Amino acid sequence: MLPENVIFDPDLSEKVYIYKDRFHAGRVLASFMKRHGIDFDKVFAIPAGGVPVAIEVAKAYQKPLDLVIVKKVLYPWTTEAGFGAVAPDGRAVLGPAPLSEEEIKEQVRKALEKVLLREKVLRGGRPYEVPPRVVVIDDGIATGYTMIAAVEFLRDKGAEEVIAAAPTASLDGAIAVSKVADLVVVPNIRSGPYFAVAEAYQEWRDLSEEEVLELLSRYSSGSI
Repeated sequence: MLPENVIFDPDLSEKVYIYKDRFHAGRVLASFMKRHGIDFDKVFAIPAGGVPVAIEVAKAYQKPLDLVIVKKVLYPWTTEAGFGAVAPDGRAVLGPAPLSEEEIKEQVRKALEKVLLREKVLRGGRPYEVPPRVVVIDDGIATGYTMIAAVEFLRDKGAEEVIAAAPTASLDGAIAVSKVADLVVVPNIRSGPYFAVAEAYQEWRDLSEEEVLELLSRYSSGSI
């Protein structure tokens, strides 16, 4: 059973490759949110993959767009798999990991280093302006650590209502996020022992920081 604050689309759930790309997913997400009467004051995208999705939501709602920088805390032996996430204020949301306390501290330190660098590159070190009602958007929710870190960070920055939204989510990830967000909006929920965000998308690739900056520039100028 899903918590009452998780909204999903039964017709889209338990399916793969339902979105052409992140922009298409963003349009579907925006339409789904509007059908459910969801509103907010500002959109926060988790880069890099959340940016194209969030652009479409911000356009549909005509709301301001900003970034919230969080990074996965990675296992030392991989560049993909993580056991937590870190927010700009240094808070770490961590799950169990077969590592020593010192190893965990080192991995958190490395993740925070990346967060602070990305803050400079993508946000120019600007202070966060957080209105009462915000939506945080990523391209997917797997474990939920990244989204949880973003939600908790924005709440501490003054948000009274925080909506977590993504085109796709694992069942476990959506449930985990529902414990900290006021509302979780995920049209495509998938259960089962294996989950990959990428499997919701027909076209999938990582975005560079340069591409993120270009997308934000094009959005600001109205050319996207």
